[in-house]
Amino acid sequence: MPPTSLELSTLGHRIRHQRVSHGFTLDELGEKVGVAGSQLSLIENGKREPKLSLLQAIAQVTGVDVAELLSTEPPNRRAALEIELERAQSGSVFRQLGIAPVKVTKTMTDDTIESLLGLHRELQRREREAIATPEEARRANTDLRLRMRAHDNYLPEIERLAEKQLKSAGHISGALTHRTVSIMAERLGFELIYVNDLPHSARSVTDLENGRIYLPPASIPGGHGLRSMALQAMAHRLLGHKPPTDYAHFLQQRLEINYYAACCLMPESASVAFLQQAKKDRNLAVEDFRDAFGVTHEAAGMRMTNLLTQHLGIPLHFLRVDGSGAISRVYENDDLPVPMDVTGSVEGQIVCRRFLARSAFEEQNRTTEHYQYTDTPSGTFWCSTQTGTTSAGEFSITVGVPFDDARWFRGRETQKRDVSRCPDESCCRRATPEVAERWGGKAWPSARVHMQMFSPLPRGAFPGVDDNEVYAFLERHA
Repeated sequence: MPPTSLELSTLGHRIRHQRVSHGFTLDELGEKVGVAGSQLSLIENGKREPKLSLLQAIAQVTGVDVAELLSTEPPNRRAALEIELERAQSGSVFRQLGIAPVKVTKTMTDDTIESLLGLHRELQRREREAIATPEEARRANTDLRLRMRAHDNYLPEIERLAEKQLKSAGHISGALTHRTVSIMAERLGFELIYVNDLPHSARSVTDLENGRIYLPPASIPGGHGLRSMALQAMAHRLLGHKPPTDYAHFLQQRLEINYYAACCLMPESASVAFLQQAKKDRNLAVEDFRDAFGVTHEAAGMRMTNLLTQHLGIPLHFLRVDGSGAISRVYENDDLPVPMDVTGSVEGQIVCRRFLARSAFEEQNRTTEHYQYTDTPSGTFWCSTQTGTTSAGEFSITVGVPFDDARWFRGRETQKRDVSRCPDESCCRRATPEVAERWGGKAWPSARVHMQMFSPLPRGAFPGVDDNEVYAFLERHA
């Protein structure tokens, strides 16, 4: 096996150390061992591998064993510093910066090299922090969910900021218009521009130098999602966000910009007034809240988690579940028993088959909300569920409350009721004894393996965003 560049570099340093110790110049030692000084220079700089016969000649002239020359230990502290710097400058973390490596000279002090190494070590430390393993990401997401649960999913500072921005833009009531969103952007010094060539890895791109927020063109009539994307981009500026330092920081920022957008689309004062009246009428419904502010069913359901407990004293849960039964988004402060892994993470876990969030996919009528009471080990819960479909497949949106609070909601009179014993596997995860006996040992399914199981999470200052793609986009539009 050929020696590595690190091994050649160490060997070169040991040869140079012996040469200098004996007071030889490159040409003088080269003459004694039968090679040109320029050839020795290449060897000492780790650029060329010497033959064994040449190593034996150098060892004989300098009075050491060949084994000592071949030692993997640097001959002195200076050599160790130079080798470490060479290793750092040849690493992928440094090369990605596109900066020319520093050439070490004889006149460069050890302290200077130490300072350079300190910068490299900090660069590598930050790179390690920016890479989140799936387990680290789940823990960060769980920590954030539990912190928000402790605050009833309510952030008063962002609520007040949104109300202030809406008032200054002249918004009074009703659904937030695209025109008002544009005015809000203008007051921050930004122009909204809709383009067809956004980087695939980015939902929007903000050009801070030229005051532009680039968004995709409307994909559906009304383009309701564009308002939210524009508001999220503005939120980064309003909230004073800096590039995230780790994955947990990234998740926190994402939560805050989503929260700000929701506050603008469904302002606190108007939303609370609407919900309080609906509670008084015993007619709370996600679909009414959705239609009153012109947002999606999911956005309305999530906004209820911000306001119902804080202003109406109603604990609740929210679930977004895909067609396979996996939870993709969750919030609960009503003690609904949700599945979780050993880290406490809920996302990706399979919800009980008895929950309406999953059984609603079997309903024939997908255009209205469906209602159900579910008896669980933690008590009885009422919920409403609406299903939908995207290019990624089916999904359901569920908002539910404990039994006693169902009296405030439309659909409380439903006769549909089910029983969930999860996490007891006999509830819905284990086959009946008869079926298990019939097929035990006679089936061998081929599992569908998701590639994300083996992939690290997106890395970088903005996880999942291709910087090169973004900069090329800005160059085209600058």
